[in-house]
Amino acid sequence: MSPRKLKIHRHPAAKSNGRPPLLFIHGGYTHSLCWQVNFIPFLNAQGYDCYALDLSGHGASSGHEQLDEFGLADYTDDLIQAVAELPALPVLIGHSMGTLVAQRYLIDGKAAGVALLSPVPPTGTGGTASRLALTNPAFFEELPNAISGTPTTRTLQVMAQVYFSPDMPFEDTLQFMPMIGSESETAVSEMVILPFMRTGRRPDIPALVMGGSEDQVFPASLLFFTALAWRAKSVTVERAGHMLMLDPQWRDAAGALADWLATI
Repeated sequence: MSPRKLKIHRHPAAKSNGRPPLLFIHGGYTHSLCWQVNFIPFLNAQGYDCYALDLSGHGASSGHEQLDEFGLADYTDDLIQAVAELPALPVLIGHSMGTLVAQRYLIDGKAAGVALLSPVPPTGTGGTASRLALTNPAFFEELPNAISGTPTTRTLQVMAQVYFSPDMPFEDTLQFMPMIGSESETAVSEMVILPFMRTGRRPDIPALVMGGSEDQVFPASLLFFTALAWRAKSVTVERAGHMLMLDPQWRDAAGALADWLATI
């Protein structure tokens, strides 16, 4: 179990609905603030106690100085620690890289359910990275500027094209750019070789897979493979991009998530 100091952001509902709490796991190159803008207030209002984890080396958790040493196993240890600190078994809600952390946790860990948003496909990131390099090579040119905190106007425009809905006004994306940060080179490498890593059994728990129809990182056509593996309900949010929780379509995504949560 991770000895690092982790930050779990706690957002209790004003009036709890008595259902399992929700534990949010962010994706790569960001931190838990991405959940706290729209999704958590929306679900708090419906009576869900919400918790958002900053993985090691991200946000308010410790380990920034050793970020590149962390792999998916370390992030899974973080999740084990976070679940142990909650008052009840949660529903896990992961985004992008966070979906891998949730799935690795569930090899041996327990949860009331799992929602995989904009999931890394079972084939890993190699194919999608190659496609992105062909369709938008500027992304890889500008990514170092984005994560180093020295973005140019071109950097911001390119990041917006890749991560957000085409309906998102460029000026609206600027408020979210401080959420971008460095990611572990170890974890990034592991996502490339994902097909060769241990998968383990998949527990028989309620599962939801959701993605945006305009996701430029992991195309919506790949949602089928994750949903098939989990025997999960699959939802495609029209016009949404990779950052479902921040796009103009976030209410559609949050509403679909809430509808599924009501069935647990």
